[in-house]
Amino acid sequence: MINFEIEREKMVKQQLLTRDITNQKVIDAMGIVPREKFVNAGMEDRAYDDSALPIGADQTISQPYIVALTLQAMNPGEGDVILDIGTGSGYAAAVASEIVKSVYTVERIESLYHFAKSNLEKAEITNVQLKHSNGTQGWPEFAPYDGIMVAATSTYVPESLKNQLKAGGHLVIPVGSGLAGQKLQRITKHEDEKFSKENIAGVRFVQLLSGKV
Repeated sequence: MINFEIEREKMVKQQLLTRDITNQKVIDAMGIVPREKFVNAGMEDRAYDDSALPIGADQTISQPYIVALTLQAMNPGEGDVILDIGTGSGYAAAVASEIVKSVYTVERIESLYHFAKSNLEKAEITNVQLKHSNGTQGWPEFAPYDGIMVAATSTYVPESLKNQLKAGGHLVIPVGSGLAGQKLQRITKHEDEKFSKENIAGVRFVQLLSGKV
């Protein structure tokens, strides 16, 4: 019988603390959320592997380190409202929910939307709202957001997402094409409505899709 609490503690110590994850809020949240409730049935024993795992529909639940790195780059605060594009299994939204006031998350693939909804309910997480929609359009109804994180790569940063970001907020998105040319970027919106960008790390994500759901 696997002791998931011990496995989660090992994940934090071996995969996060030995790398460049230093944000204590992120570290604490990663140590709380039961990742085993966000993987496919039968894969619970691999929930804390240092790798991405398939969740169906040619999508994956991101490697724990990448979830932590994305959140650290976004630098969420306790009272923040954030937007998560590409819900997947709901894991990244769940981790963010332990830090911020509320999370709005958008998933384009209907089967994953229902999967994430079920997972979040099982984990008894109540401050995440889900929407089945085209993620490139964001969720304008609740904008502007203190932070936005995107779990799919694009060759450009969608203007619709930049427009839904508060001044001082960070949009964290993989940018590039192919598996070798992607960079996790942090786009910061300034008070004068201008943007600056930083490359955080090389990453590998699936493609961000636009068009009708």
